[in-house]
Formats: sequence, structure tokens, C-alpha cells
Amino acid sequence: MKVELKKHVPSGTIILNYEPRRNALDRGAVALLQQAFSDFHLERSVRAVILTGVGDVFCSGLDLAEMQATRQSDDAWEQWHRDVVQLRELLQTMLRLPKPIIAAVNGPALGAGAALVLASDLVIASPQAGLGMPESRRGVVPGLVAPLLAFRAGASTAAQLMLTAETAGAEQCERRGLFHEIVPHDALWARAHALAEQCALAAPESLQLTKQLLNESIGDHLGATLAAGAAASATARTTEAAAEGIDAFLEKRDPHWP
Repeated sequence: MKVELKKHVPSGTIILNYEPRRNALDRGAVALLQQAFSDFHLERSVRAVILTGVGDVFCSGLDLAEMQATRQSDDAWEQWHRDVVQLRELLQTMLRLPKPIIAAVNGPALGAGAALVLASDLVIASPQAGLGMPESRRGVVPGLVAPLLAFRAGASTAAQLMLTAETAGAEQCERRGLFHEIVPHDALWARAHALAEQCALAAPESLQLTKQLLNESIGDHLGATLAAGAAASATARTTEAAAEGIDAFLEKRDPHWP
């Protein structure tokens, strides 16, 4: 995947750009996102970071073809563990970034894509956007989505979305506080930039301390639950259910659960 960076002071924009694979995240993309947030952290003229995608999908989740290929390697367990740790560290970087992150959700955000949205501070979405956790239908576990979803919307909403694997549409997400605004698709980035301008009126130190209060004091459990979720996610990938679920998805057939 390509990850593009653009700067329109006071905002900096990170763009997921791999439309042929519906902006799926492989391990290279996760590394590029980590670097992108680090770059904008150091750029003093950037006061808020916008995260968005190209095309009709924000992010379809992790690259299951890469996950399937890893199964054939001699160090599959170790690689899956590295992968989930890498993603956990990206989400923690987002939560700890001293600048507001504005997710401009241009379409469905699934699995790890939903985690990126939930690790953002402000979320605006097009009417075509939505959040979904389809992991259970792939035989795996939404270990890194669960803590963030429960933190943002409560355990009841998290249970419904994760156990049913349904995708909540834009209006449903707005009602539950997962999306803050719904705006027309062609106005999405402009509205995100306007929010960045609004955030830039505040003192940088105040924004940093406010994020720390929200994500590290009020959300003091997030670090521990993300670590537990990462372990569950890595373990689930070793199971027969995961092998069957991922194969079925890539082969475009219904899974036959062991």
C-alpha cells in the first residue's frame, strides 16, 4: 500500500492509497503509518492530523492474503506476534500523539481499519461510511478493536458489533457517538481541515494535556487491554478456524468450520 502525506497548514493529511485492495493494511503499510504520524509529530506547523483513504473504502482491514502466506513460513507464530505488536504500537502512537487526529472516513472501515478510526480523536464521515468487525467470520479475533470500541461506545455496543460481525452504517455510528458528524463525501476533507483550524486556535500544550487526560488518565486501562487484545489476536491466527476462515474469504466461498 502507498501512504501519502500532504500538508495544508495547520493540518497534515495521511492518505491510505491502495484502491485495488480496498486500502487493506499489510505490515509495510502499518510501518508507513507509524512513520507518517512520527513525521507530523515533529512538524511544528502541523497542529492536527487528518487520516483518510482514497476511493469508496476507508480501509478493509488487515491484508488477509499476507496473513495466509505467513502460515506457510517456519516462524509463522513469531511473525504473527510481530504483526500484532506492530499494529498495537501504531494505535498507541495515535492515542499518545500530542496533536488531535481527525479521521475523515470516506467509506467502510473494517477490522483494523475500524481500529484506526477508533484511535482517532474526532471522526467525520461520509454517508457511505460505516464500522464493521468481521473477524469472527474469518475465524480470528478483533483483539485490537475491542478495547477501543468499548472505550468509545461501551461494552454493550462492542458486544453487538463484534459478536454479530455486522457493519454499522453512518447514521447508526453517529447515534452511538462513534462518528461525530456526517458530511457529503465531496466535503469530507474540507470539513476535516476546518476542524483542524478550530483545534489550532487552542494552545498546543493544552491539547496535549487534554489528550493525555482522555486517553491515559480516563482511559488508563487501554494500554493493558490493547496488550491483552494483541495476544488474543495473535493466538487466534494459529487455529484451524482461522485457516479455514481466511481461505474461505480469499476463495470467495462460505467457510466450513471445524
